[in-house]
Amino acid sequence: MNVIIIGGGQAGSHIGHLLQDNEINIKIIEVRDILYQKLSRDFPSEVVVLGSGTDPYSLESAGIEEADVLVAVTGSDEVNLVAATIAKFEFAVPRVVARVNNPNNTWLYNTEMGVDVAINQSELLAQIVVGEMDLQHIPTLMKLNRGNLSIVKLYVNSESRAISKSIKELIIPSKCVLIAILRDEDQVIIPRGDTIIEANDYILLLADESAKK
Repeated sequence: MNVIIIGGGQAGSHIGHLLQDNEINIKIIEVRDILYQKLSRDFPSEVVVLGSGTDPYSLESAGIEEADVLVAVTGSDEVNLVAATIAKFEFAVPRVVARVNNPNNTWLYNTEMGVDVAINQSELLAQIVVGEMDLQHIPTLMKLNRGNLSIVKLYVNSESRAISKSIKELIIPSKCVLIAILRDEDQVIIPRGDTIIEANDYILLLADESAKK
C-alpha cells in the first residue's frame, strides 16, 4: 500500500512512523523548510518531499498517481480540503482522509469535496468526555462517516501481557492504528514506538471492524 501524508507536523510525523512500522510505503509532503529538515532527519530522504499538498507538481513528485490513500493532516482546513479535492478528482486516489481543525468546517468535509473519511478532533474529544461516564461498557467511541472504521477504547487490566512492553513490541493488527493513551486522570500520551504500556491505561485506537474481533 502507498500512502501520501500532507503535513509533517506532530500528527503527520506520528502517522508516518506508525505506517512505516507496519511496512506501509509512505511519502510526507511538507511546505515549511524547518519541518522539512526535521523530517529529513527522522525519515529516509526519499520519504520526504518539500512542497505544498495543494500543488499538483508536489503531489506528482510524491507519487500520487500510485497512491492508494492520501491523508491530509495540516493545521489548515483550507489546505486539507483543497488537497483532498485535488487528490480525489484530479488523480483519482481511492481513499482520502482529511483532518478537521475547526468544528464549524465539518460540514465541508464530504464526498463532494473529495473526502472519504473526516477526522474531527473536537468531536473525538467530546465523545471521549461523554464516554468517560461509563466507558468500560461502551468500547466503541465513534464510527467514522465512511467505511468500517471505528475509534475504540481498550482498558489495560492488571493481568494484561502488554504491561511493561513498549508499543513497538506489541503485535498490532495492520488495520489498527494507536491514537492516544489515557493515563491516570489527566494525562494524555501520544503513543510512540518506545512508549511503555502501564496497568490501568486506556488505549484509543482507530480500527477496522475485522481488527476488533
